[in-house]
Amino acid sequence: MRRLISLLMMSLLLAACAGRQPRALVELPPLRLSPASLGTTLALQQQLQFTFGSHQRALDALLEVDDRQVRLAVQAMGQTGVRMQWDGTTLTQQRAPWLPPQVRAERVLDDLQFALWPTAAIAAALPAGWQVDDDGRQRTLRRNGTTWLRLQRHADGSLELENRAEGYALRIESADMSTQEP
Repeated sequence: MRRLISLLMMSLLLAACAGRQPRALVELPPLRLSPASLGTTLALQQQLQFTFGSHQRALDALLEVDDRQVRLAVQAMGQTGVRMQWDGTTLTQQRAPWLPPQVRAERVLDDLQFALWPTAAIAAALPAGWQVDDDGRQRTLRRNGTTWLRLQRHADGSLELENRAEGYALRIESADMSTQEP
């Protein structure tokens, strides 16, 4: 789940790097879940591989979540592109001037929460007409029977997020920094 959050962030960066992003087929609902509703703390270092059309980009991310705040930093070629903080009420971001405008902190936060937060918390935040399903290996977000967002959990621990509404995919590989020795 932790890897998925980074995957979501990186997918947005990939879409932005690919150039002008086409109009989304459907607007995905915002989640805006509280950090505490994750139910655990996270400290992850992630490698992200974004695919948008025929374009691919690799990014690195650092993700920290505790009961009060979600913090995410995404880097490309050793430079920080975006820093994001969410306290359950306010979403703030610091962006590098070179970061494409298509990379939106709101979408990154929603992708992270879709990937990592408990299914019940996601379901409670969805507006009428939207459904989330999770069988342990795959999580889907559907509207009127159509899957618009899909998360696949692989046996090696990596995650793949496919955003069909905005046309990108993200593969996330994570390392838990809280268990690493100094």
